[in-house]
Formats: sequence, structure tokens, C-alpha cells
Amino acid sequence: MAVKHFIPLLVILVYLIASSLSATTTPNRVCNSTVNPYFCRETLPSNVSWEVNDYSHFSFHRSLAMAKTLSFLMTKYLEKLSNLPLSTIRALEDCKELADLTDMQAKLSAILTNQQTCLEGLEMSSSAWNATSDLHTPMYDGNKMFSLSLALFKKAFAKSWDGAFPTNEDISRKRIIHAYLKGVHVNTSVVVNPDGTGDFTTIMDAVNAAPNKTDISNGYYVIFIVAGVYEEYVNVIKNKMNLMMIGDGINRTVITGNRSVGDGWTTFNSATFIVVGQGFVGVDMTIRNTAGPSKGQAVALRSGADMSTFYRCSFEGYQDTLYSHSLRQFYRECDIYGTVDFIFGNAAVVLQNCNIYPTLPIHGQGNEITAQGRTDPNQNTGITVQNCTIRASDALASSNDTTKTYLGRPWKEYSRTVYMQSFMDSLIVPLGWDIWSGDFALATLYYAEYNNTGPGSDTTNRVTWPGYHVIDGETAANFTVSNLIAGDAWLPYTGVPYTAGLY
Repeated sequence: MAVKHFIPLLVILVYLIASSLSATTTPNRVCNSTVNPYFCRETLPSNVSWEVNDYSHFSFHRSLAMAKTLSFLMTKYLEKLSNLPLSTIRALEDCKELADLTDMQAKLSAILTNQQTCLEGLEMSSSAWNATSDLHTPMYDGNKMFSLSLALFKKAFAKSWDGAFPTNEDISRKRIIHAYLKGVHVNTSVVVNPDGTGDFTTIMDAVNAAPNKTDISNGYYVIFIVAGVYEEYVNVIKNKMNLMMIGDGINRTVITGNRSVGDGWTTFNSATFIVVGQGFVGVDMTIRNTAGPSKGQAVALRSGADMSTFYRCSFEGYQDTLYSHSLRQFYRECDIYGTVDFIFGNAAVVLQNCNIYPTLPIHGQGNEITAQGRTDPNQNTGITVQNCTIRASDALASSNDTTKTYLGRPWKEYSRTVYMQSFMDSLIVPLGWDIWSGDFALATLYYAEYNNTGPGSDTTNRVTWPGYHVIDGETAANFTVSNLIAGDAWLPYTGVPYTAGLY
């Protein structure tokens, strides 16, 4: 099946699967297993006895209708409130972009994440929050509606549908052999060189020239980026699908910016490099945010692209360096530098064979490597750190600062992160994990460690929270490339090496 047909066919598959499920039940019984039973009972028809899949259909359509309504309302607000402060306008622009993405994505985990990100952006600006007071109720109701749909969808269909992707026989386009990636199917390749000898002088010119909504069976649109420092903000929008960027190597092809919350940007739109287009592959380049530790949240990469892959890339920043926002993502042999919460978001993401470098924060701050943002127990999201190496950056290692470095902290109530088969140097504190605020999420989070090595990996004195676990191999297998992100179905087309299961 062609990837471009995945979203509409998901809806069709839901209905086909539904026809095979037959047990009827009452709204009251269905709602007992949801996160917000009261809202569920208020939402579902009360005088019916349907099959579970019928309730799922009902809530699914209500969710999509609500997403469209919120997108419309955001457009109206941007037109009406043009005289508000720039920070307010930027927060509303984030909401509009996220609402539009929600309407295009039938994966309810990402829908819930998009809505939550919008709310957080508005809450950061008091003027934006006050100016949108009449939107607060429909937005919070939207969150509850999306959560309900996710719970019912998972209950009715999650075990019955395993997706469908192109087979090798689907792909018969020409191949190229490149020094970095062999056997990758390519439709078009272009070169970016600022000296004018390539096809384009800027990366965004090359991105804008890429065709819209290309299917993977037609091959990748490949952008080769010659060595150099590119001071530009890159945005691979949702229509630019199956695009591949290949640089000349880490610290040779460098894309750099300096936007930050400290300078009035939202976290969401502070990124130097943004990718939303499905099937993106980035290879051999550095993506950097130079705002500095005193500027607060300052993202280098934000990815909300399903089936996105980064190979031999470096992500450099301080607070909030790598924002793995939503959907399925894979990082292989990458370097990641940062201080506070520098790998965060609510994607289903695997970091494999990567180097993670906590660096020097503001004096008195601690380093938290991860801040995973799962807001609902039915979301299939989480961060897996597998066969990675965690060492202090040169700046941190050479300082006399008493910085404490933790594996992570719970940004959201159902935060989920698993470290397995990785090397942890002595900079990791014995407790391992940090709190967010008081006892928030300590019983609902899921933090786990499996078969790690190095002086920082000893679990003897780890936290004793209800949500923390030292797990066995059978449990750890649930968080591998094959199981967490269904990587066997799409990673082979990228040419990027990966390990499907445990090492």
C-alpha cells in the first residue's frame, strides 16, 4: 500500500475491523475504563447499547470535527487580534499550525500532543491566555474528547490492526549508490551550494522546490548540502514528504540559529530546524541553536514528522535541544548536546548508538537528559535510549561546577522513558531520576532501566517511585525499534542501519 494513502485507509480499516467485533455494551461500562469517565458519560449517547467499535466511531468523528472547529477559531483569532504583542501572535500561530496538523493526522496520540502543545504555548504568554479566554473551555473539552477517542480506539482496534506499508515489490524506480547510503531509491537529487555552483544557494530554496506529497514508491527527493555554515531557519512542512537531506558531515555542514523563549519565541517555534513532512531522512549534518543557557528554552531540532530518521547528525544547544514532538522517529549514531530537558517531547522515538553529552548549564541548574511528555496512558509514545553512550561534554568535564546530571524527569503525568544496553558515565547521580515538582507523576510515570553499563548505571540507590522499574529482557523488548516504532516496516527504505530488537 502506498504511504500517501495511509491516513484515509486507516479510517477505512477502522470500519472494516469494526464489522468483525460484535459484543454490545452500555456507555457506563465503556466509560469506566477511560481516563475521564464523567466526561465520557456526558459525551456518549446515553440511551443506546452499542458495540465498543461503535462508541469509538462516534468519538473519533467528534474529535475530528472538534479539531476542524478549533482550526477555524484560531484563524479568526489571528485575524481579529493582530494588534496584540508579538509573543501572543506567535503563540496563536503555533496553535493554528498544530490544529491544522491535527486535522491531517488520524493518529490520536499525536492529536492529543498537538492540542497540549497549543495550550502550553498560550499559557506561557499572559496576554495570549487572557485574549483567548473564550477558547479555554472548547480547548480543554477538546483534550478530553481526544483522550476519550484514544481510549476507545485502543480498546476496540489496537490489537486488531498492525498497519501496512510498501513492500519491496512496490518500489521499482531507479537506484543510486552514494558514499553514505547505498540502495536508496531516488527520484530527484539536487545540490545546495552558497557559491552558486549547485542547483540552489539556500536549503529552504531547495525544500520549497521539492514536489508536494510524493509517495515513497516514487523515490526520495534528495538534497545534497555542501560543507558550510548555513544561517537559516529550515522548515520542512507537511506537504514535503519523503525528502532526504545529506550533508558533508557533522561540523562540516552546519545549520544554525539562535531563537529562544528568552527573546520572545515560544518553545515550539524557537527551533532552528523544523520537520513535519512524513518520511524525512537527515544525514551527516549539524543542527545548532546558539541562544545559550541563559535564554531558556531554545530548540535546535523540532520533529513532528511520522517515520522520520536522522543518521550521523549532531544536535547542539542547551535547554530543550531536541524536541521529538510527535509520531514515530528514529535517531542513529547521532550526537546530542544540552542541559535542561534537552531530549523532550511526546513522540514514539528510539535513540540508537547515539552519543549523549550533558553540558554546562547556568550555575545552580541541574541537567535532566530527558523530559518525556505523555499526557494519557493510552498514548503509544515514549523515549527509548538503546546502546547509547552518556558522557559529559568537554565544557562540563573541564569545569569545576557541581552540576548534577539525571536521566530524566516527568514533564507530563504519564511520562515514559526507557534506558537499555547503554553506557552511563559517572556524571549520572546515584538516584538516576529527578522530580518535576513534589510528587507529581511519580506514581503514573513509567521509567525503566535494562542491562546498562558504566559507573553511572548502578541501580542500587535509584529512586523508589512507584513508576520506576528495573526490567527484564522480555519487558525491554516492548521498547525496541520493532515494537515501539514499527521500524521494520519503514526503516529499510531509508538506507539507515538499525537493530530491530535487543542487542
